[in-house]
Order: sequence, then structure tokens, then C-alpha cells
Amino acid sequence: MFSLFKKDKEDKNDENHLSLTSVAALLIHSAKIDENFTEKERSIIKKALIEMGADDKNLDQIIKDAELKEKDSNQILEFTKEVKNKNLDEKKIVIEALWKIIYSDENADIYETNLMRRIAGLLYLDPKVVGDLKEKTKSKA
Repeated sequence: MFSLFKKDKEDKNDENHLSLTSVAALLIHSAKIDENFTEKERSIIKKALIEMGADDKNLDQIIKDAELKEKDSNQILEFTKEVKNKNLDEKKIVIEALWKIIYSDENADIYETNLMRRIAGLLYLDPKVVGDLKEKTKSKA
């Protein structure tokens, strides 16, 4: 009987791991779009994942799995599909992390801003919310 409860808990942990891996893959993709994935960007990704409930002990494995997933994919749809299922607060965490990654080098190029427009559209987010998060991020930089 206790094994059933343990199995249920393991399934939830696996689902959470897969969900966070997709989020991390999206963030990693945005970090790599300028072909310069820095430690500063990696730190931003880790902080966002912790804010979304990642456990410190599993964080490196989530990042490792996400890097493989991002490397093997050529489109952002599979990453945004998971984020789309998150609540608004979690989506805001992701969008804010994306803006932090983009502005981590104090410069947003055309590819990065185009990526943000596409992601915001795929997540059905109000452009005002995305713009407000952008301004919040820029003012802190």
C-alpha cells in the first residue's frame, strides 16, 4: 500500500522535472540565440527555476537535461507548450528571466527581440505585461 503513495510522489516529481526541463530549455535557447551562453545567463536561469519550485539538489540535472533537449530541438514550440500550461505568475517569472537573459549583455539585438515577440504570442500574454516586465528588467540593469 505504501508503495502506491511512493509511486504517486515519484510520478509528480518526474512531471515537475520534465516541466522545469522544458522551461529551462526555453531559457537556454534564448541565451544561446546570440551565440554567447554566459555564466551570468546560467545564473539567471537557475534563479528562475528555483523561483518556480526547482530543488537545489536537482537543479544541475535539470539544466543538463535542458541543454540536451535544447540541442536536439530546432523549434521553440515544444518548450513553450509546457510554459503555456503554467499560471500567470509562473509565466511572468519566465518572461522576466528571458528579458534578464537578453539584457545581460546590456544589448538586445533583432533576433532576441523577435524571439521575445514570438514567445509572448505563443504564451498568449498581453503585450502590456511583457512590456512592463521588459521595462522593469531594463531599469534594474
